[in-house]
Amino acid sequence: MYLLAEASPRFRLLRLPLSRDQFFLLLAAFNQLFIALDIYLAHSINGTLKPNEWIPIVYGGAAGIALLAAGAIALHNRPRATRLANLVFVVGIAVGLLGAWFHLNRTVLLDSGLVSLEAVSTLIWAPPVIGPLFFILISILGISAAWAEAPADSGRLRLFGERYVQMPYSKTRAYMLITAIFILATLISSVLDHARIRFDNVWVWLPVAAALFGFTTSLFLGIFQKPNAGDIVVHAVAMLLIILVGIIGFILHTESSLTASGAIVAERFLRGSPLLAPLLFCNVGLMGLLALLDPRETR
Repeated sequence: MYLLAEASPRFRLLRLPLSRDQFFLLLAAFNQLFIALDIYLAHSINGTLKPNEWIPIVYGGAAGIALLAAGAIALHNRPRATRLANLVFVVGIAVGLLGAWFHLNRTVLLDSGLVSLEAVSTLIWAPPVIGPLFFILISILGISAAWAEAPADSGRLRLFGERYVQMPYSKTRAYMLITAIFILATLISSVLDHARIRFDNVWVWLPVAAALFGFTTSLFLGIFQKPNAGDIVVHAVAMLLIILVGIIGFILHTESSLTASGAIVAERFLRGSPLLAPLLFCNVGLMGLLALLDPRETR
């Protein structure tokens, strides 16, 4: 279902340079590069990077470049590009699982259990357990985008050759459900970060409200087969609101890391409010908007 056109038929006249799947693959590529940079900044706080801490940094950078190359290859040979992209995403799932294990192991949650107050406090102050899982989410999104849906909005994915697999949901609904999971993970990550200041600042409640709103609309559009125009408009507004919250958060995080005179000190940006974290909201908001685009491969 072309959701934007369901909200307003005028969108059927819209012509974009890339298909929806291509936009998602491009987004996945930039997500890999973004996360690699974010992890490098986070792991640099201690002054030195341990060998295992280089794994997600090297993978993220290499994966982003490989996916951009796959996009170029797809213009002439989509099966080859699909194989390359899927290889990148399968490795991404392994890197995400490995990173989550490392973070859990460092928090001692594997031994203390998840229900004790001490464990909750440890979860707040320890390395973010949710962080490595974004590699898995990006990989799931990328794998979904890499396989062509034929016919559009059928949930029937064309594999190599003449082989097909029938999925329980159309790509449009799958993208919405993936977006909902991304928003939920971003919300949890934000709550754990802001729990360190005990939510004393009223501004930290804004991403909570926006994320809950966006999660609800994305989940709704993913579950129901035929949403009406009002549902689609509300979802678009929710995604734009989430993007706005991300921009506001980026500005606030930047200001909190400046000195009283407004000077930039690199150490404050490394150890202060995470500069790139609010941009995750812009990322998931954009994802929710892309899911509204035309599901057809050709224009």
